[in-house]
Amino acid sequence: MSASILDSPDIYARLDAHRLYDRIAGLPEQIAGAWAAARGLALPDRYREAERIVVLGMGGSGVGGGLMQALAIDAGARVPVSVVRGYTLPAYVDARTLVLASSNSGNTEETLSAFRDAVAAGAMCVAITTGGKLLDLARENDVPALTFAWEGEPRSALGWSTASLLAIACGLGLLPDLDPELPLALEGMRGLVEECGRGVPEAGNLAKELARRLEGKLPVFIGAQALGPVAYRWRTQVNENGKSWAIADELPEMNHNAPLGYGAPRALLPLLHVVILRHAAMHGRIALRVDATMEQLIAAGVEAEVLYVPGPSELAQMLWAIQLGDFVSYYLGLLHGVEPSPVGALEWLKSYMASR
Repeated sequence: MSASILDSPDIYARLDAHRLYDRIAGLPEQIAGAWAAARGLALPDRYREAERIVVLGMGGSGVGGGLMQALAIDAGARVPVSVVRGYTLPAYVDARTLVLASSNSGNTEETLSAFRDAVAAGAMCVAITTGGKLLDLARENDVPALTFAWEGEPRSALGWSTASLLAIACGLGLLPDLDPELPLALEGMRGLVEECGRGVPEAGNLAKELARRLEGKLPVFIGAQALGPVAYRWRTQVNENGKSWAIADELPEMNHNAPLGYGAPRALLPLLHVVILRHAAMHGRIALRVDATMEQLIAAGVEAEVLYVPGPSELAQMLWAIQLGDFVSYYLGLLHGVEPSPVGALEWLKSYMASR
């Protein structure tokens, strides 16, 4: 058997000039740092009285809002969490709303638009950014800001765009205290880094093996509850790191429509590969739906598998699955023969919008 290309040091030197691998492998430490910084952020006492949380963010900076929203539901948060991925702020945002605006660059036009509206509505605002116009607006309006230095892709700064949100909400008592769960969650992530690192041969490397199964395929990622937004994160990482189409869906909602389309178009079936993320905290009825969904997919001729996500808590399961998905998308990009880091098409689109 010939050696795997993913086991050759040459491919990393040739296709990862920007060293995205280092940022993926360093995610556990980034999360630890972001969590500590957010818990140390001084916020007005009145923020504890917030009746709802709204997260503003797009792209890599927006993923954290979806993760927080799902975790808040399962963790029993005492306030609702909603996410705005766009220009328009919901009309219900008022002085009793905590608005967390996350933008890595600080110049995301959709987030800036919604943030201006939040300030005008008298909301309890917090900015999370490296700088840019968002930080300028925060300072002009005496809004607390969590600033951080980051040299890399916004999508690789997930610790800042997710852990900081969770830590702020926990510190204000709006989310149950997740501090005791964090050490074991980080331990699980660090273990996965050891098991899925580039120096670990493909045979026995979970991330490399899954990337190989997805090579040349249209991946479909399915999650539920806290892993619903994780499946979405996998999709966006395959888009950006793998430079490839991908689809994300969520149980139980997809059971009410998607099965009718499993078998068509028939020409597409050989290109599909479905990965269902299953975790121990999953609702019992949803776990049963995973079994039923697998039966229907296989009967329709779709290549599918269930990936069991370990961890002692939903936070640990969520972070472990994110770590794995980042590695999978990175290795998939290398198998596609592309450098995972650059996002030329996104930069072109930003320039296009800025010129109009």
